[in-house]
Amino acid sequence: MKVLANDGISKSGILALEKGGFEVITTKVAQEQVANFVNENNVSVVLVRSATKVRKDIIDACPGLKIIGRGGVGMDNIDVDYAKSKGIHVINTPASSSESVAELVFAHLFSGVRFLHDSNRNMPLEGDTNFEGLKKAYANGIELRGKTLGVVGIGRIGQATAKMALGLGMKVIAADMFIPQVDVKVEFFDGQSITTTIVSQSLESLFKEADFITLHVPAQDGYIIGEKELAIMKDGVGIVNCARGGVIDEVALVKALDSGKVLFAGLDVFENEPTPEMTILMNHKISMTPHIGAATGEAQDRIGTELASQIISILG
Repeated sequence: MKVLANDGISKSGILALEKGGFEVITTKVAQEQVANFVNENNVSVVLVRSATKVRKDIIDACPGLKIIGRGGVGMDNIDVDYAKSKGIHVINTPASSSESVAELVFAHLFSGVRFLHDSNRNMPLEGDTNFEGLKKAYANGIELRGKTLGVVGIGRIGQATAKMALGLGMKVIAADMFIPQVDVKVEFFDGQSITTTIVSQSLESLFKEADFITLHVPAQDGYIIGEKELAIMKDGVGIVNCARGGVIDEVALVKALDSGKVLFAGLDVFENEPTPEMTILMNHKISMTPHIGAATGEAQDRIGTELASQIISILG
């Protein structure tokens, strides 16, 4: 049987699938050609990340499709219920990329509190002519230790982020409609660990209390953070979104950054992907990455092998 990994798959995933008797195709097929390619090549499994969309049109056009797989957590680029109604298995890898995303959250947090994103832009331009001026501009750093991190969505990635925050000596609070409380276990290199219980609170109280806010929620119909929510936050708050574009009102965010209400933002995802707004791209108070939360070698290895084992167990 043939597997089309249209957005790529790790070498370990390919080897595991080949060992299970599958042929893996890693040709990148344009969105509008996916259905034709699947049919012409008798593809049974389509694997995607976030680039390729598997909607009703592809599902209807490909009667031979047996599995649709998403290398990652969110499945908003797949018509999941419709696929299942047609007898197609839909799989994902919710546990594989949690640590990678959590580390990127902290990359953005560290960048924001020490102005690294802006310093890295300006040092090559002015480092030799305005060293003292830049030193003064970036002199008011903030320590993360002792501050309060508000985690919106305390699922797997939220918990991984909470563990890192606790390891840094931060206070962690959370808001989650579906998880009233969770025991978070922080494990150390020598086998020791500590466990703490995080009780979910209201979004409004989290926004009022947190020094820094990180979002870990699926795609939404509306904004989780808009003008009203920004208004009740602490002055000088830092906001990180490594979840999904469209959960923050970017126009309201830029206004809040310009006024100083928000100290910095860290964005890995954007409302208009893959063409973010120029007002976002040019804002010197925003640390930005191009949707790379799960893009580490370790995470991609875990994703590839986890997808392979699920496919083999279903079709093997």
